[in-house]
Amino acid sequence: MADLSPGAIVDNRYKVLSRLGAGGMADVFLAEDQQLGRKVALKLLHRRFAEDPDFVERFRREAQAAAGLQHPNVVSVYDRGSFEDTYYIAMEYLPGRSLKQLIRQEAPLDPIRAIDITIQILKAARFAHRRGVIHRDLKPHNVIIDDADQAKVTDFGIARAGASDMTETGSIMGTAQYLSPEQAQGHAVSAGSDLYSVAVVLYEMLTGRVPFDGESAVTIALKHVSEAPVPPTAINPAVPSELEQVVMWALNKNPADRPTDADQFISALEAAKSVIQSGGGGQRTASMAALAAVGGVGAAYGSPAAGGAAVSPETAIAAYRQPAGDDTGSYYAEGEPREPPEDEPRMWPWVTLLVILLLAGAGVAAYLLSRPHKRIVPTVTNQTLNTARTVLQNDGFTVSVLNVTNNKPAGIVIGQDPQGNDKAEEGSTVTLTVSQGPGSTTVPSVVGRSQKAAQNALNKAHLKYNVQREPSETIAKGKATRTDPSSGQAVGVGSTVTLYISSGKPMVTVPNVIGESGSAARTQLTNAGFVVSTTNQTTTNAPAGQVVDQSPAGNTKVAAGSAVNLVIAQEPTTAQVPDVTGDTVKGATNALKAAGFKVAKQTKPVTKQSNDGIVVEEQPKAGSTQTKGSTVTIIVGQFTPPPTTTPTTTPTTPTTPTTGNTP
Repeated sequence: MADLSPGAIVDNRYKVLSRLGAGGMADVFLAEDQQLGRKVALKLLHRRFAEDPDFVERFRREAQAAAGLQHPNVVSVYDRGSFEDTYYIAMEYLPGRSLKQLIRQEAPLDPIRAIDITIQILKAARFAHRRGVIHRDLKPHNVIIDDADQAKVTDFGIARAGASDMTETGSIMGTAQYLSPEQAQGHAVSAGSDLYSVAVVLYEMLTGRVPFDGESAVTIALKHVSEAPVPPTAINPAVPSELEQVVMWALNKNPADRPTDADQFISALEAAKSVIQSGGGGQRTASMAALAAVGGVGAAYGSPAAGGAAVSPETAIAAYRQPAGDDTGSYYAEGEPREPPEDEPRMWPWVTLLVILLLAGAGVAAYLLSRPHKRIVPTVTNQTLNTARTVLQNDGFTVSVLNVTNNKPAGIVIGQDPQGNDKAEEGSTVTLTVSQGPGSTTVPSVVGRSQKAAQNALNKAHLKYNVQREPSETIAKGKATRTDPSSGQAVGVGSTVTLYISSGKPMVTVPNVIGESGSAARTQLTNAGFVVSTTNQTTTNAPAGQVVDQSPAGNTKVAAGSAVNLVIAQEPTTAQVPDVTGDTVKGATNALKAAGFKVAKQTKPVTKQSNDGIVVEEQPKAGSTQTKGSTVTIIVGQFTPPPTTTPTTTPTTPTTPTTGNTP
């Protein structure tokens, strides 16, 4: 499961976006619920748990119980199911940091801030306890903190079947620093076990350290059972004594000597907070009076001890510090400490020394008998996490994982502590530093940006890209339409994103509507997404109202939504041809056009100079009825002078007058 890569689909629903981390029992991925369109934290169990039928049944019951915990301080469980050879839980995804990260970065925390966070954790525990659910693995790693210090607890119910249980062989799994003494001994757990773990978390917030630590989980567990924790003020003197008393009370070994429930723990913290805020820190009488209002010092804070008396916080701390030679604090012991009466015989020094030597000898013998064997740590660098974990666990080591961003492929072990070939105690922890790949980044939104601006945005997000073009009805040509993966998705740094650039509106074919009626042509073009305009043309070649021309022409390709102009036939009208003979060309032309006719001109020679440039004829004849728009030809006179002739003299013959009748 550690090798799930971004884009993998779990159970036909959850698309893996990136890896969030890994633990001793499961790997966690950021995923997108493709049905509901929200991000979830997807926890997939390690195969070794999934192969255990008893574990699977416990897991099913516990996941079902956890899914019913709907509370402001509890991370919601949305879904559970199986995938390939394991099981998963889909949980609410919170982008904040874990409380463990906050402690590492900022501890010790301000006491009031630590109280407020602890109360939120206790409210989550209280809600679960009232519904019969014990967390069993409360630790800062399982608490998510947002920027406003709002806390949410995760993994409710899952720990029962996982990391905080004792195995059949008695070895301890999980984070031993936060186990209650009864858990460390493999005894039954209760709500009080969770309260002890919360007290450890509060202790760590106040001091930056856990009460008990060691080289192995077994060593730490033994300390929980048998050793007294160092009071917080010994590490951080700034911790108010009132708050220290509450912490030490909840760290009692015996569950019966801790707060009875989360409500009492919350009330004690609120009382301590009130005293601290009132400026009463260090005033023991005032502080104890305030705490007594919660349950009563020496009466209700502790639980009944063997003699019927209750253990108060102040008395218990004093009981711890007296053996330690320090009367400034206390530890919550199970019984009420007492000083021997003056007449009571005191133990001789040599008897005391003998007891001390016997105890020391017993301790040394127990250590020699129980100390783990040293083993050579296998070298597992450059192996996958699953392989490395299997190798180490087969050699008797436990494994913790530290995830870091790195240029090496995700899931590869890039470091280990202790180093390979070093010797370490059997059962001790080997920390593996595992590459998460180069880290993740979010795909920026580029829709509507120019290609250059979109590419610059992807470069700033440390993403590669390839460009493809696609038509768009709404995005102008040359602008970005989308990316794949889409904006807001988490992807690996250096991943390649497809950038889509608009090629403009899609090209479509213009229908040929010549010969159709104007109304039918307009409807057809409008339904196809075109913008239609019309002009009329008088013609005798087509019925009125019919399309006689269009632009663009039919069957040509244009951008969707383009304009198409239709030329519609108009029925011609008639008029009488005006009489323009005797008019000038200009006058005749104006008169004919005004009557709705077109004009053509011809010339004709004339012998009278007065007819030069004058209309001497027109065709058709004036007064005839003609169609408007038809042509009238005017015939214009062009003067041509007649040829010049010379007179000819003819000689005459004298005639003889005659008289009478001449034949």
